[in-house]
Order: sequence, then structure tokens, then C-alpha cells
Amino acid sequence: MLNYNSLHCLPSSEELPNSEDTPVDNEIQDLIPSLLKATLALVWLDRWDWYFGVKMGIYYDPKKPAIVPDGFLSVGVKRFVDGDLRLSYVLWEEENPPIIAIEVASPKHLGEYSTKKEVYAEMGILYYVVYNPFRRKNPALEVYRLEDGEYLLMSGNPIWLPEIGLGIGRERGLYQGIAREWLYWYDNQKRRLLTPEELIFVAQEKANVEERQRLEAEERVKMLENRLKALGFEPETIV
Repeated sequence: MLNYNSLHCLPSSEELPNSEDTPVDNEIQDLIPSLLKATLALVWLDRWDWYFGVKMGIYYDPKKPAIVPDGFLSVGVKRFVDGDLRLSYVLWEEENPPIIAIEVASPKHLGEYSTKKEVYAEMGILYYVVYNPFRRKNPALEVYRLEDGEYLLMSGNPIWLPEIGLGIGRERGLYQGIAREWLYWYDNQKRRLLTPEELIFVAQEKANVEERQRLEAEERVKMLENRLKALGFEPETIV
């Protein structure tokens, strides 16, 4: 009897296009998910069961083109595939949909609140995050959770995501020298996780403090030696 496996008939990630050749509408669509990815790479440095894609195509149906979120996170998957980097994210290969899809809206909406939202629900993505910095009346950040096939809006800032063990929220900060509102990860005490840049700054400040303390200690020792010499003592002979 012939053993038939339908997966063998589907195109692989190597055969599928890995670029939609569509430029982002604004730089923030690249910087925000890149910031989240870089921070996560430090937080989960010792974990190899996750993947964060930035402007990468997700193939969810062999008859349809890929959908390209600004960012997405999958857990329970290999960090690298066969020791290499992914060309795209193919659901029939991964067998695990992303747990979060992130869209950074542009002034002209591109389906973030309609078609893309429907596709992500169809794929079974648990959380859908939409950040729209151009909004004035409604909240700029909306986080939805999939319940019975429908996305329900969650409240709060930051918003805790128990399946990931992190929260996501927005606040003003500095990234790549740009002062503005960014999206960040948070711990269960609602404390914002530091970005790579901030961790470097903290390490440098700590090193500077330690160096100042060392120089101050050497200066105090020198002053004490001079006082002893003024009193007729040689510091080297004092035991």
C-alpha cells in the first residue's frame, strides 16, 4: 500500500517567495518590532524554543500568498531550523502558529482592523497587537485575545500575557537616540524590561562609579600617607 503524506506535496520554505517587495510606510514599523525582538533576545538568552520575526511572511494556506505582520512571536518552535535562519514562516512546516502578531499602523490603514485581523484569527494566533501612534481619540495600543474564534479587546497598560510570561505596553523612552513612545516588554510586577542600549548604559555607569570609587580610595590613602609623613612617620614602616 502506498503511504501518502499530503505535506510532501506542499511547497517548502525554500521554494516559496520570501519577500513581498513592499516597503514599509514609515520607519517606526521597523523600529518597534526590532526593539521588542532585541529585548526578548536578552531576556530569553538561554532559551531555544522561540522565534520572533520582523516583516517576515507567514504562509498559512498553500493557495494564498503570505501575510506579513510587522512582527510576530512563536513559542515552542526551534530558534533555528537545521542550524540556519528562516527564509519565511510556513505553518505546514512549523505546525505551530505564532502566539502574537503585531501590526504598527500607518496613517493609511492597510487592513490592520479588518482583513489582517480576520486572517490572524483564522490562523489561531492567540494575541493580536495593534499600535497606532497616529490615533488621538482612541488608545494608541490595542491588545486582543482570541476567544472562541473572535478577538476580544483587553484593557490596561501594560497588559499581562500569561502564556508568554511577559507583559506588553507603551511608554516614552529613548531608542537609537530617538525620544518618543515605544512598545516594551514588562515583568509580572509591571516593571519595564531594559533594552540592550539601556543595559549597556547601566553597565557603563556602574563601571564609571566603580572607577570613581577606586580613584577616591587611592586619593584618601595618599592623603593619609602625607599626614603620617608630616608627623615624622614613614607609612612603609608601620605594621
